[in-house]
Amino acid sequence: MGQFGIGQGIKRFEDVRLLRGLGRYHEDVNVPGQTHAVFVRSTHAHARVRSIDTSAALRAPGVIAVFTGADAAKDGLGTMKMTLKRKRPDGAPMFASPHHGLSQHRVRYVGDPIAMVIAATRAEAEDAAERVQVDYEPLPSVTSTADAVGGAPVWDECPDNVSNLHEVGDRAATDAAFAGAARVVRRRYVITRVHAQYLEPRGALGVYEPGEDRYTLHADVQYPHRVRTALATNIFRIPEHQIRVVAGDIGGGFGTKGWQYPEHRLVLWAARKIARPVKWTCERREAVPADEHARDNVTDAELALAADGRFLALRVRTLANVGAYVSSDRNLLATFSNVPTLVGTYVFPAAHVAVTCVMTNTNSTAPYRGAGRPESTYVIERLIDDTARELGIDRADLRRRNLIPPSAMPYRTPLGVTYDCGDFVKNFDDAAKLADVAGFEARRTSALARGRLRGLGISNPIERAAGPQPEFAEIRFQPSGSATLLMGTKNQGQGHETIFKQILHERLGLDPHDVRYIDGDTERVAFGIGSMGSRSTVIGGTALWVAADKVVAKGKKIAARLLEASDADITFADGKFGVVGTDRSVAIKDVARAAFQPARIPKGMEPGLFETGTFVPTSDTWPNGCHICEVEIDPDTGAVAFVNYVIVDDVGTVINPVTLEGQIYGGVAQGLGQALMEEVVYDDESGQLLTASFMDYAMPRADTVPNLVVETNPVPTKLNPLGAKGAGEAGTVGALPAVMNAVVDALAPLGVRELDMPASSARVWQAIQAARPAS
Repeated sequence: MGQFGIGQGIKRFEDVRLLRGLGRYHEDVNVPGQTHAVFVRSTHAHARVRSIDTSAALRAPGVIAVFTGADAAKDGLGTMKMTLKRKRPDGAPMFASPHHGLSQHRVRYVGDPIAMVIAATRAEAEDAAERVQVDYEPLPSVTSTADAVGGAPVWDECPDNVSNLHEVGDRAATDAAFAGAARVVRRRYVITRVHAQYLEPRGALGVYEPGEDRYTLHADVQYPHRVRTALATNIFRIPEHQIRVVAGDIGGGFGTKGWQYPEHRLVLWAARKIARPVKWTCERREAVPADEHARDNVTDAELALAADGRFLALRVRTLANVGAYVSSDRNLLATFSNVPTLVGTYVFPAAHVAVTCVMTNTNSTAPYRGAGRPESTYVIERLIDDTARELGIDRADLRRRNLIPPSAMPYRTPLGVTYDCGDFVKNFDDAAKLADVAGFEARRTSALARGRLRGLGISNPIERAAGPQPEFAEIRFQPSGSATLLMGTKNQGQGHETIFKQILHERLGLDPHDVRYIDGDTERVAFGIGSMGSRSTVIGGTALWVAADKVVAKGKKIAARLLEASDADITFADGKFGVVGTDRSVAIKDVARAAFQPARIPKGMEPGLFETGTFVPTSDTWPNGCHICEVEIDPDTGAVAFVNYVIVDDVGTVINPVTLEGQIYGGVAQGLGQALMEEVVYDDESGQLLTASFMDYAMPRADTVPNLVVETNPVPTKLNPLGAKGAGEAGTVGALPAVMNAVVDALAPLGVRELDMPASSARVWQAIQAARPAS
């Protein structure tokens, strides 16, 4: 509908405010009388804490209080809770020990918080924190995922470091398929540990109002209402109305800012203890030790094939590193929720997956852009390339002959999920044409003549998105006819305000400039699950559609009165209510004004025009696509350069092609960043964190990211009235395997068969040297 409706590539409304420096990020939020907190964190991967001496810190200038784990335990602060029911391989209940906020007797990773120093200024708190004396007794540690089982115990109560086992699929059918297979290909893939590295590090500001016996948390969280519930139910054990959570603008979240961190509870608890607000701002140098990490899997994968190259079965065994603490279901989410996408977009008669979650002396892991989807897609797409290379089959042909045809939709996979719609074959064919896959070998030859190694990588990603949890929207009209839109999702830079105003304009014809947008405040927004898993447009947008339907339904009755017509004769389109067969109409803003005037509405109708909508999907959606990437490698330096990158995506109905392309670009940057350079690294012997700053943790820059050719192949889903499938993680999911496949393909003519991420210049150069014959 019009220039602001669904499908229009309009620029983001929120950017005007943000680019002028008028955003309200965490560091912009300050309250009278606030103090500043700094955390003392463990410098050991594993140690017994003999004693903590805070006396010198308490004497430091400006210091108000110093708290330790003993203080928190004395006040009875609770912990997060697990709801998942898992077992260990021996059938015993899952081992999952939560973090208590401040560790007391043992520290279990570098960065484990053990004391909280509060002072009048941040500088004073930092100075005082250096005076806290901790007497450690170092203990053996293990940080490597591959060495976790049987390594130094992270917890005495769990000597083998195995938290739990998750299995999906039919083991017997899979084993039978492998027994009868003509060929079997086996590979091990290492998926590295990474950190989200958002532009704005985390922070929290806690306020306690004694007159109301009420807490307010200002924090950059993705699920404000769920954080409130967790704090009220698990930590403080008080009614939810005694806690308010406010999240303003957020400088990136990517899943890692989703849930309840120890700092959230501690600033609230401390604010009550000292009777003053307490603010904590994470500095960049503190972020990697303080935050949850992501990925970190070691996977053994096997592909069984028939003599004609058809896939018969997939068998996967994964060690998933969940870190030292398993505090909530969130810490296991990436290990199970997207395991079904291991079979990708391909026909598999049988599959079986076993994921063993292991603990190490590292930060806990949690969802990060993709949350298991990039890991799953990486395994299947790397395995297909390796299979094609080993069997001498063209990798494009091998994929094409095994893709699920559109005629098979809806398609039930052997890992227990149903793809409702999609045209995977068209995605692949369109991308192959755009990328000129047929002409690649000629380009490879030309590159070789220039002294470069050229490679092409393919991936056909599919995502499990927008899972069946509810979301909320509210439309409030004012007596003047303007409106306020309140959403239970939380924007972190995706452009929610623009997307939701477009949906509202499509449905009600409202000028976006006449609509105020609110999210992130549990005091103003009645309910919300939040933003993660590519769900906001799909579920939040549909909740808004539901609320708009209610506005139209009530508006028709008011319009019938204003136009002196029967309710049944009233239509609504383009922001106007009209009478069938006539040119008489009334604008929705005029109807909204009339709604607040009792004399102008039907007798017995409640005045006002404010409606809510809550939507729960019946099933997941399945965004999908095809990535084809081309790289060139300088064999003298190992440097990897992108020369072409093509994407064809099916995200269902495209609400805004401009914001969609922005999401894809950002996702690709994070995927190729992990593929080429990003990695959290620990010293194997000491467990020390070696990549705490950007001096050691490499990040992609503007000149790293290639220009993308992005096309869409929308196959709208029928699972919601918008037809949307979700788009937030599509770029990352496809980029990780596409880039690594391209790098390995470039090196394959030299005899390189295996290379684990990150494909840094040094690692690529070493692989080239190792493949060269000895002179």
